[in-house]
Amino acid sequence: MSKLVPLSESHLRRAVSEYVAHYHGERNHQGVGNRLLVTAEQPMRSANSNAPVERRERLGGLLNFYYRRAA
Repeated sequence: MSKLVPLSESHLRRAVSEYVAHYHGERNHQGVGNRLLVTAEQPMRSANSNAPVERRERLGGLLNFYYRRAA
């Protein structure tokens, strides 16, 4: 977030809400057993280690979430 320059209050509010969504739902390294604690609105993920890795970006790519999509 330190690389973001908000242009208005609404821009700042949106950036903070995107950051909070990422912080609470997409940091799997902060979960138990490398699984997310909060799983609302997460894409279906595959246990197959050969499935292609996909990326969800937030804030224009400042925050990224990588996962394997289920078949």
